[in-house]
Amino acid sequence: MPRILCIDYGLKRTGIAVTDPLQIIATGLTTLHSKELIPFLKDYFTKEPVERIIIGWPTNWDDSATHATPLVEKMIKELQKNFPQMPITKVDERYTSKMAKDAMLEMGLKKMQRRNKALVDEIAATIMLQEYLRVNG
Repeated sequence: MPRILCIDYGLKRTGIAVTDPLQIIATGLTTLHSKELIPFLKDYFTKEPVERIIIGWPTNWDDSATHATPLVEKMIKELQKNFPQMPITKVDERYTSKMAKDAMLEMGLKKMQRRNKALVDEIAATIMLQEYLRVNG
């Protein structure tokens, strides 16, 4: 069974999470510089079957666009151009960074580890993907 991949896209960094092949568990895969996302995915898709990309969709509580919404919209178009057969699903990413920081605290990570924004992005992607699995599984 192919995996589902989740992207927490940002201006500088992008967190990536994937499911196991049975699509039961979401696991953080990596965080990379956002400009490296497309080459990374091209390589990853040659090694692992992926059936869907989930991407965090940034909105305010009144569902209006945030400063990051146009950035994510541009990346979705880039993903569609490079992977035209791949379904892309937008998911609400509100509060995922806060949830990631809370999870890091619960895991007992030290203060310096909790300041690692790359780890926060990867955990946020994992939270989004796990929620997607819970709702759609």
